Amino acid sequence: MTIQGWLYLACAVLTAQGLHAQTGGDFGDETALYAETKQVNQFFRRFNCEEGRNGERFYPGNPLYRDPEFRLGYLDILFDGQSSSISPEDKQEFIRYVCKPDLPTYLNFHGGEWLAEVNTRFLYEGSERDLTLFMRLEADRLGYKWVIDRVQFAPYLKRFSQRPAGETEFLHPLSHELDFMNLSKVFRSSKDLQGYVPAGYEPDQLTLFLLDVAAGKLTFRTVTNMRFHFFQVQGWYFELRDLQRAGYNTGWLITRLERVSPEEHTLLLRDIYHATR
Repeated sequence: MTIQGWLYLACAVLTAQGLHAQTGGDFGDETALYAETKQVNQFFRRFNCEEGRNGERFYPGNPLYRDPEFRLGYLDILFDGQSSSISPEDKQEFIRYVCKPDLPTYLNFHGGEWLAEVNTRFLYEGSERDLTLFMRLEADRLGYKWVIDRVQFAPYLKRFSQRPAGETEFLHPLSHELDFMNLSKVFRSSKDLQGYVPAGYEPDQLTLFLLDVAAGKLTFRTVTNMRFHFFQVQGWYFELRDLQRAGYNTGWLITRLERVSPEEHTLLLRDIYHATR
């Protein structure tokens, strides 16, 4: 499969995941069916109070469209009610913050900071391996498209693992006096080039990924799971996941909520990216 082929496939899966049929609860209970937030786009509309609990759309002119009082009592349905990691106090403060009548906060699908973490499976060196894609929306001509922003793949990290001190080969500091002719030895016999790059160097895994896909070393198999990370609400971070279970509290829900300072924002992003470039 070409790079373009599996990229379109991955994006199609993102859409298909949001359009899946309900798998939990009583299929005869229409209330449960409407209560489920079945699409990510639907989560945006409900968060912004542009859609009601029963799936009815609110448009400008409708008294409930982005109504702060209605929204204040409505947003609770978008949280995972079974999550022990979200404190009731933080949740209520977050809801009050985004519902401020004088300065409300709305999610912007095409703007603001949010990203998709897509867990995939690829065939690599004869076996199926887990590989994580971090994807963002990017403006493209008159529209938008999903692009792969980063990659996290364990074999790439092992390939560039640090060697113990004293064992790393190096270029002598007077190599320039030899017109760097000793480079021939480096590229002829050395299998580990870690000693010849700056300290703290981390491989650009996205570049390695694109090269391996183009060379046929990586073959896309499937998407196994995904989640979304949001930094669009000032001072807060939340995670969105698809939870399929019986009852009304199901579908795309906020499963993690944290207050974040600008410094913590940077550290949290590094944690999400598994501290890779």
